[in-house]
Amino acid sequence: MIPLRLAEVAAAVGGRLVAADPEATVTGTVEFDSRKVGPGGLFVAFPGEKVDGHDYAAGSVEAGAVAVLGTREVPGVPMVLVDDALAAMGRLARAVVDRLPGLTVIGLTGSSGKTTTKDLIAQLTARLGPTVAPPGSFNNELGHPYTALQAGPETRYLVMEKGARGVGHVRYLCDVVPPRISVVLNVGVAHIGEFGSRETIALAKGELVEALPADGLAVLNADDDLVSAMATRTAARVIRYGEAPDADIRAVDVTLDERGRPSYTLVTPEGDAPVRLGLTGRHQVSNSLAAAAVARELGMPLTELAIALGELGLVSTRRMDVFERTDGVTVIDDSYNANPASMAAALRALAGVGQGRRTVAVLGYMAELGPFEHDGHVEVGRLAAELGVDRLLVVGDAAAPIHEGANSVRDWGGESVLLTDQAGAVEVLRNELRPGDVVLVKGSRYRTWEVADALRADAVPASGSGGSARSELASPAVATEGDPA
Repeated sequence: MIPLRLAEVAAAVGGRLVAADPEATVTGTVEFDSRKVGPGGLFVAFPGEKVDGHDYAAGSVEAGAVAVLGTREVPGVPMVLVDDALAAMGRLARAVVDRLPGLTVIGLTGSSGKTTTKDLIAQLTARLGPTVAPPGSFNNELGHPYTALQAGPETRYLVMEKGARGVGHVRYLCDVVPPRISVVLNVGVAHIGEFGSRETIALAKGELVEALPADGLAVLNADDDLVSAMATRTAARVIRYGEAPDADIRAVDVTLDERGRPSYTLVTPEGDAPVRLGLTGRHQVSNSLAAAAVARELGMPLTELAIALGELGLVSTRRMDVFERTDGVTVIDDSYNANPASMAAALRALAGVGQGRRTVAVLGYMAELGPFEHDGHVEVGRLAAELGVDRLLVVGDAAAPIHEGANSVRDWGGESVLLTDQAGAVEVLRNELRPGDVVLVKGSRYRTWEVADALRADAVPASGSGGSARSELASPAVATEGDPA
């Protein structure tokens, strides 16, 4: 964060100083985990039912914090006192961003692919200048300001993933960190139980382009009608990407190799260039095009852009992470989360990687689908069967409609088994896997990753895996709870 006197902090957040020197300066990071507080930092104390940050206020000052941003006084501790610590954190982030005129903020949203595409964009912008991006899916009212507060005078690009659980959420996040470039990936049915319809989801996602200044840029998916239509909701310039003939940035002649890694010709107004991705999955074509559109806008030449796209790797864990086991089994760990669109993409990737090999899909429950829950799971099962998945392991009674959907496909030559829990799936895999098999593990956050971890125990060391590269980006190392759409 840029250095700020406590008087400036208090003014920015609408708070008042208690037992604090107005001239004392915050020179370190803003943290809500007292274990991460260092010299010159600012500790944000959130009240809670089980853990109250104010109980750690004194310890944070002993660790070097200049003061504590909190909602109640702590004797002997310099405080910036506010009514709402989370809202205050957002106001402080806005104050910092407003003081960085050389900063370009890139915001993106969508029903699926947000975190992966955020990581791809951040890897490209890091080639152009110092970049800050959130880890994982830290895309909510806490993750947004926390990430923005990592930006300093040297930061040139701030890449922000914007999640939502309702209309108005993206608008609030844009008020905290206003975008200069807005990227909308897709409108699916993830969290449709909270939104009610795809049209309402589109209304919420489109708030990202409405927040743009007139001299900003909207990067829209030409292959999604609801996203493409968002061009009417902004006065900013619009660029469309995709495989549609009218896309400004598009991919043609897409092919997949034996590991499901796409190659294509990148078509831009400046010319064409061949691209070979190191990422697994046909859906990565769209994700990479969105990232390419942003990098091109920021000045990356076409030749350099094509090379950079080929060098992109995984950053966030459990997202299309392909690894080999010592017994010759290939595993696709996409267990971080799931919705119908991402399930379909992962199953198609499994089919691509598994051509000529036996394929196994371990699928769990997809949360927050509301009235679409039963049909959404049935469609996933049906797709698995139509793609010819040989063995389907459905984990948990809540996911049973996947089993139902697969078995409804009459000419399917595979088999589906409904299992009680992850341990049951691990046991089946241990007994049945043989060299050459390809296994996909995917589900919402109901410990589906335990299956992937059990398989990973026998993984070939990374240097010899030949799987997707993993690129570590300099970004705040924090965990997040919840995954807004």
